[in-house]
Amino acid sequence: MSDTEGKETDKEKQSAEQSEKDEDTSSKKPATPSSVKSKSPTPSGPGSARTGSKSGSKPGSGVNKGVKSPQSSAKSKTAPKANVKAKGKPKPEDKREDTPAASTTADDTEEDGIPDGVFPLFMASKTQEIFHCVCDEDVTKDEPFKLIPKQDIIEDMKMRAAISDFSVFKQQILDYPGEEILVVYDYDFKYEQNFYVAMTEEAKEKILHPPVKGREGGGEDGEEEEEEEDVVYTYVPPEAKEWVSQGSEKEIEEENVVDNRRRVKVSIRRKRLDFGAPCTFEDRNVSDAKDGYVECTSYEDKTFDLKVIELDKGTQAIPSISDTGTQTDWKYPRNANTQYYPREYSEQEREKIASSKPVKDFVGTVAARFELALQQNEIMNVFFNDWLNLGDSDSFGNKADNHLKEYQSFTDLQFSKEKRITSIQWHPSIKGVVAVAVAERLTFDERIDNAAKVIMTPSLILIWSFTDPIHPQLLLEAPDDIYSFQFNPVDPNIIVGGCCNGQVVLWDISAHADRLKAPRGGHRKKEKNVLPGFEDPNALKTPIVRYCAVSSIEHSHKAAITDIQWVPDHMEVNRMGIPQENRFLNCVQIMSCATDHCVMFWDTRPSKGHQAKDDDKGPKYPMGIANTFRHLDLQWKPHLRVNLHKSEPGGDHSATKFTIQERQGDRSALAKATDSVDKDLSQTGGFSFGSNKPGSGKEKKTLQSVNTHFYVGTEDGEVVYVDWMPQKDQDTGKIQTPKPDYYHSLHDGPVRAMERSPFIKEVVLCVGGWTFSLWKENVSSGPILFSAAANVKLSAGHWSPSRPGVFFIAKVDGSVDVWDLLDKTHEPSITQSVSPSPITTIYPFQVTQKQQLLAVGDDAGTLHILEIPWSLRQPTSNELNGVSNYFEREVKRRGFVVQRWDFREAEKRELEAEAKRKAGIAPNVVLTEEELEYKAKMEYAEYEKEEANFLRELGLKAEEEEPLPEV
Repeated sequence: MSDTEGKETDKEKQSAEQSEKDEDTSSKKPATPSSVKSKSPTPSGPGSARTGSKSGSKPGSGVNKGVKSPQSSAKSKTAPKANVKAKGKPKPEDKREDTPAASTTADDTEEDGIPDGVFPLFMASKTQEIFHCVCDEDVTKDEPFKLIPKQDIIEDMKMRAAISDFSVFKQQILDYPGEEILVVYDYDFKYEQNFYVAMTEEAKEKILHPPVKGREGGGEDGEEEEEEEDVVYTYVPPEAKEWVSQGSEKEIEEENVVDNRRRVKVSIRRKRLDFGAPCTFEDRNVSDAKDGYVECTSYEDKTFDLKVIELDKGTQAIPSISDTGTQTDWKYPRNANTQYYPREYSEQEREKIASSKPVKDFVGTVAARFELALQQNEIMNVFFNDWLNLGDSDSFGNKADNHLKEYQSFTDLQFSKEKRITSIQWHPSIKGVVAVAVAERLTFDERIDNAAKVIMTPSLILIWSFTDPIHPQLLLEAPDDIYSFQFNPVDPNIIVGGCCNGQVVLWDISAHADRLKAPRGGHRKKEKNVLPGFEDPNALKTPIVRYCAVSSIEHSHKAAITDIQWVPDHMEVNRMGIPQENRFLNCVQIMSCATDHCVMFWDTRPSKGHQAKDDDKGPKYPMGIANTFRHLDLQWKPHLRVNLHKSEPGGDHSATKFTIQERQGDRSALAKATDSVDKDLSQTGGFSFGSNKPGSGKEKKTLQSVNTHFYVGTEDGEVVYVDWMPQKDQDTGKIQTPKPDYYHSLHDGPVRAMERSPFIKEVVLCVGGWTFSLWKENVSSGPILFSAAANVKLSAGHWSPSRPGVFFIAKVDGSVDVWDLLDKTHEPSITQSVSPSPITTIYPFQVTQKQQLLAVGDDAGTLHILEIPWSLRQPTSNELNGVSNYFEREVKRRGFVVQRWDFREAEKRELEAEAKRKAGIAPNVVLTEEELEYKAKMEYAEYEKEEANFLRELGLKAEEEEPLPEV
């Protein structure tokens, strides 16, 4: 045996002895499997040993280096037993995913089906272009891999939603832990799609680094033993290194509070006599002494240079919870009652108590406080609830939102499309119901030329409901196009309308009132008593209601009725134009106007000579037509006609709009009613619409406080103030309508709207041509406000129902102007475009206290419903007083203008009288025609002389003597 062999034998003995010691030690501690070794040192704690082993795996084989197969571990008997080799054969559960056996299983799975975490994906050409993975261009059979950022895929799903090809894997993509997702081009359609995507990091690594079959130590046939090197464990103590600053000390210094500026020193001095002196305090008014109150207001210090340091802190408050309990004794309930008499003092006891000193002292003590409480009750309302009225303050709401919002729109392709909306009316009692009248867009000449077509076209009023914006609820049929109509304020089932041919029409929709209240379509409740198979197929169709009365064409207007209104329910006008009390408080009279120079009063009650007839004897209406106004049909005529004559010869006024001072609901005139001297036997007060009961025959009271004067707007842009009560003409002795008190021609077009303010009934809004004006009764010199000419023509106007200083003006360019007199008076506060077609009429309506809608009708037959914002519907505090004061100031300004007119007229007359005196003409002498002609020639000669001098100064005329003209 050589020395070398002896040394090797010694080493083997030493290693055997060391292994026995390690086995004894390992019997006390749990054995650590050492089949996994790493060539690189892996610290496992202080003094840990480093192990190393040879590995037969090739680089890039997908198996961690240093991982041995079970066969090699079993065959290696010469390796150390402690920390190097585990006893026995490793169990099957000790195998890891990266062992050859595990890799083989994964390969078998990949050959059989789709691997775990891999999903087939079809990518359209658009998606391929977005992510730059076009088949056979960006990705090929040799280079099929494409890494797509996860964020780009998420952005694509947000932009294209369900169109994105990755949307089917939305949740897997969101849960993917990595930043890039692997997409592989499936050239052979192995998984039946053009791409497949890896949704896990393990699948991504397997695809990018696939395991190689037949590697060393991993095959079944050629397993080779691996010799493991001896490992010597050496403890290497850690070496101390210099401390390197990472900036933490700066953060600590910033957290410390350090004085950065010099402290302020304050010196306070006091006399020694004042030390220890007692102090007395008393109340004093700040205005009693100079500088008695000094206010230290906050201001921005420009020299402040303190650095703002942000500090994130968190705290959590835990409420204290206590559990308590109580137990009450239940008492047996029982009913008990008692009866007693009130204790009353006798007269002697009352006098004795009232004259006693304690009572007198008590009254004297509380008298002052009692008077103060009474004064407070007179000054303010102590029961006023501020919380309930908090929403009415100016600070509530979003005033920045000041534009009109589109709420809903209505149009019917058959009945209203390509027609003009002539009038709009909201239902007085049913909210969400609005009616519109439509007419053909034809001039008078076009109506004559197309008379046959116009007659065959139905003239309708469409009643819409918010519950069904597609189909109208009712259709009211009329003999001709309706230009104006109105619901009866007392009985909304009665509707009056004015036709284009001058006739007045009445409808009664009482039979269809439930249809307007009930929901439409599938929301409508089915009747319970209807048997199956007997349902009405026309239940959901829009019914057409025919008019039940029309006026006699001989006694009607001779032109189109442009405005019609119900007379308020507290009054009625007799044949002599005298306003009288309406004891039944029903709206039974109608006023209408047309361009035939007159305003008419109509009464819906039967006349005195009308005899009630039985239904069997009288004419029968067709099925479905109400008999309410049978006595008026084709026999109805006005009982009072107001002719609008001009003050001077040259024609009459053609009325388009009118307004009276009395309003529906304001019954203050009844308090001043007096007994009438005249009994109007021609009008029986006991009839109410179709009632056949005769009147009581009692005298009616005359309403003395009712103003019989009213405003009329004409076709020529005039505003006329006339009295409807006929008077006896002094020249002819006939009783006829008096001439207007005054009229002014201010508007440059027909008057389209004339509305009274709902808050100040003396103020009237008039819209006509390109301007609008505000008038006030008893101011005859002119309007108190006249607007400048607009860029486009104005078509309609209406006051706001909730704000005294706001009104709406519609224009033919499809826009609406909102004027706020408390904000601006020279221009509108808001101008908003509503429709591409010209607007024909508008009507605001207060639905609730928190909602106000504006109905706008245009020339194309569309009804637009706009929601008015909070700032335009909520009145400000004392807005009514502010608007009233503004009108009073304008009235005073108008009076001053009239005074200046009179002063200038007087001044002009004085100058003319002075000129006559200088000419030697007596002031009262009237010049003859020859003298007037001579005076005119002299003035003209003087003018020519001044003109010639002016031209010479400009150098336009030569210097030469000009002969005076012959006189």
